[in-house]
Amino acid sequence: MATPAHRVQASLPPALADTGKIAWRRAAYARRALLLLAVLLQTATATYFMLSVLPYNGGNWIEVGMAALFAILFCWISVGFWIGVFGYLIRHTGGDPHSLMRQQDAATLAATPMARTAIIMPIYNEQIGECLGRLKAVYLSLQATGQLEHFDFYILSDTREADIWLDEQAAWASLARELGAERRLYYRRRPLNQNYKSGNVGDFLRRWGKDYPYMVVLDADSLMSGTALVMMVQLMQRHPRVGILQSSPSLLNGQSVFARVQQFSNQLYGPLFTTGLAAFQLGEAAFWGHNAILRTQPFMRYCGLRKLPGWGLFRGPILSHDFVEAAYIGRAGHEVWLEPELPHSYEESPPTLVEELTRDKRWAKGNLQHLWLMLRSRRLKLAHRMAFLNGIMSYAASPLWLAFLILATIAAARMVIWPIDYFPDPYQLHPVWPEWEPLRALALILVTFSLLFIPKFLAVFDTISHERSRSFGGLLRLPVSMLLEMLISALLAPIRMLSHSRFVLEALFNVQLKWAGQNRSGESGWLEAIINQAFGTLLALSWIAFAYWIDPMFFLWSLPVAIPLIFAAPVFVILSRTQAGQRLRRWGLLTIPEEVNGSQLLHDVNHNPIQHRPHGKLSAFETAIIDPRLNALHRAQARHLAGDLRRQRLQVLAEQCWAEGAQSLSVSERSLLAKDAPSLAWLHRQVWQASADSHWGRLLRRA
Repeated sequence: MATPAHRVQASLPPALADTGKIAWRRAAYARRALLLLAVLLQTATATYFMLSVLPYNGGNWIEVGMAALFAILFCWISVGFWIGVFGYLIRHTGGDPHSLMRQQDAATLAATPMARTAIIMPIYNEQIGECLGRLKAVYLSLQATGQLEHFDFYILSDTREADIWLDEQAAWASLARELGAERRLYYRRRPLNQNYKSGNVGDFLRRWGKDYPYMVVLDADSLMSGTALVMMVQLMQRHPRVGILQSSPSLLNGQSVFARVQQFSNQLYGPLFTTGLAAFQLGEAAFWGHNAILRTQPFMRYCGLRKLPGWGLFRGPILSHDFVEAAYIGRAGHEVWLEPELPHSYEESPPTLVEELTRDKRWAKGNLQHLWLMLRSRRLKLAHRMAFLNGIMSYAASPLWLAFLILATIAAARMVIWPIDYFPDPYQLHPVWPEWEPLRALALILVTFSLLFIPKFLAVFDTISHERSRSFGGLLRLPVSMLLEMLISALLAPIRMLSHSRFVLEALFNVQLKWAGQNRSGESGWLEAIINQAFGTLLALSWIAFAYWIDPMFFLWSLPVAIPLIFAAPVFVILSRTQAGQRLRRWGLLTIPEEVNGSQLLHDVNHNPIQHRPHGKLSAFETAIIDPRLNALHRAQARHLAGDLRRQRLQVLAEQCWAEGAQSLSVSERSLLAKDAPSLAWLHRQVWQASADSHWGRLLRRA
């Protein structure tokens, strides 16, 4: 009997499907050629103008280096500018006719049969109550669509510490009972967490991949509506060549000032840039690792990631796997699409700049690894190689900018410290009178800033023209919020530059990273911020002192970069404050549509939490031993660890735990006991036979 996927695939004539494929490829080639031409002309003009600003017009190695770095950075900015402009034009001409959403009408899409789909959420040391609260909101939203029967949920844990994963199991069981989803909501903690998140997903696929035509990947902070999930499955059903369909997640639920700035910026400017990006990528888009649906069989067949065979940074497991998986599935002949028009796809911003930079440290190393794949992998699509380059430049732009500032400082110092060379060319007949051109430099800076800010103003025009300004606080508050966002972004740019430059250097020297869960809540303390930014502050103070000694004018030019670095610690602390963030919300500043218009998903996350509660004064490990229901649950999830030596060690540890309490064991020892069902059963029996004045007897009274 044919599955729904087979029926839909058969309903699409091959000739018609081929015509659609040729159409979008022609459009992609034409658009990319136009983008390349615009960027190169713009960059060449700006670089020529830059040379005219320099004292020797590019006549020495310092100025040549400055011009080269400027060209690379200006090209990088120019690409973003044209993507934003193109996105604005598409949104104001009725949308992109080549996008997946517009290749069939709404009625046809709604009538498309569904197929069995797994929704997986890999987690590692997460705050499980908040994490499963988001998953609960997704479940309830799917239930409201009437299509829940086609979906199963999998929580895939890589957590190592017993007190955390025992709490995960308890929370999962509580949520499954609450939703009546015992046969639809599953939990697995794999015994060996190799290869990070991609290894966790691979473990799921080896066990259950054959049971599901499609798989939706969510992060621990992901949130998607049932409508979006159903539409994604239906789009995959109607387009059998699509291997990955990536939604465009918006940020929401930010509490701190930093998170609110991030989500305001994302929701106001994001639609233009994602629309433009999708229009240039079309069927050769990137995969962002979450809030996306994957066709399981080709993903399993083509997206296995081997370890890099090189040296240093380029040896070992691939850290940023998502772009690589998109490139591999594209190489196999499948399409990868970014669809900005899919509704209600969300994630959360890191609450503080400290947490963002901690995440960026991992991402920087992972993205720089792509340089090996970009240059060495065979038969990859050019668009996916460019996606690798885009990810690399996201971090490499910072040390390039820093190098430009260093060369500019050296060039300015030469004019003061070293004798002026009027005859830099030994064969020239007339002297060269070196002279800075401050007015031309100012004009060049204004042009560069216009490339950064024009797309933002276009985003505001787009919001107003689509009558969405009320969703961002109204016509009066929207400009104020925008100015506040631009001010904070300007303060953060030098801080990110210096931090990313350090991350790139550490990655190139293959400094080992610690794999840890993300802190998705909390504020930055003063001591933490001061220690974190002490080097940058001292460096900026030294730089502007040297700049003032060289030339007061150069000192003034250095202030926009130096001041944010000098006051980085207060910036860190103030932006992390949730009270200040909520005050801005009450004032109607930095608001987003979900806060103004309401959102059932957001309401469920904040006002309909899971029923699981923390264990009070007891640890999760102690509760797992004492509580009869939880002890039975954890024993059912545990194993019978084999081997005579291991059994002897487990017995010694169990007796020590019984005699001296759980605190006498190390983290690894508690984990070993918690993984062994006989040990949990023995401890449970012993505890309930304990005398009232014993250690475990006292804990029983507190439980």
